Amino acid sequence: LKTGFLKWKPDYDSAATEYGKAAVAFKNAKQFDQAREACLREAEAHENNKAAAPHSSVPLTVSLQEMQRLPEAVQLIEKASMMYLENGTPDTAAIALERAGKLIENVSPEKAVQLYQQAASVFENEERLRQALEMLGKASRLLVRGRRLDEAALSLQKEKSIYKEIENYPTCYKKTIAQVLVHLHRNDYVAAERCVRESYSEDCAALEQLLEGYDQQDQDQVSEVCNLPLFKYMDNDYAKLGLTLVVPGGGIKKKSPNTAQDKGRGPATVGSHADEEEDEYSGGLC
Repeated sequence: LKTGFLKWKPDYDSAATEYGKAAVAFKNAKQFDQAREACLREAEAHENNKAAAPHSSVPLTVSLQEMQRLPEAVQLIEKASMMYLENGTPDTAAIALERAGKLIENVSPEKAVQLYQQAASVFENEERLRQALEMLGKASRLLVRGRRLDEAALSLQKEKSIYKEIENYPTCYKKTIAQVLVHLHRNDYVAAERCVRESYSEDCAALEQLLEGYDQQDQDQVSEVCNLPLFKYMDNDYAKLGLTLVVPGGGIKKKSPNTAQDKGRGPATVGSHADEEEDEYSGGLC
């Protein structure tokens, strides 16, 4: 980086290479503060050289992860992704955002959702729809897990639109099931019914039974439908929605066999009890 009489401009390219080697060496020696500093200097050299730094983020991320400074790592990865976009490498930018999402998912799910959605937007702009769907799917599941159901419904609608665009109708129908469960947990029966009407599958019998049971406050019918393999073998976050779905008002439970038998011999019991009361007061109240 030094300049002199015979060297008027710093050699940023060579400096970046040396800083990268230093970063790896510091990381291997578990000197994470120095590794972080070397990575930042490498990135600065690449920036001055008007080039992206594809390798510096790896030791930098590892260093900050070992130092339990995940928010700082995510912030720097976001900055790197913007540079990748400016440098004309959007795929690398999206991959960086996905990596940041995985890194922060257990610490800050809200931030992870934002990063996955950003990655999905980049992939969608590049017409890489399958990768965009993968990112949207991660975001939707995190939203459901965090009970952010309004946002989850919108995210699932976005997934359905793209699946319809690529003509993947079976998966589109699975997303419809998830969306119906989300709407019912939001107590929005009208939206759930509209999803079923707009479904891209001819086999909607299970969903129609679910809506019928929910509308009639029949908890047994709802539970029976939600225990079907179609619901039980969805992604865990959506399967839990089905298993925890409760109809409004607590529902109407079916009578147990014992209750039915008691009901069958109810009049005789009542009559006997009435006779006892008559005998008790046959001599008058005194």
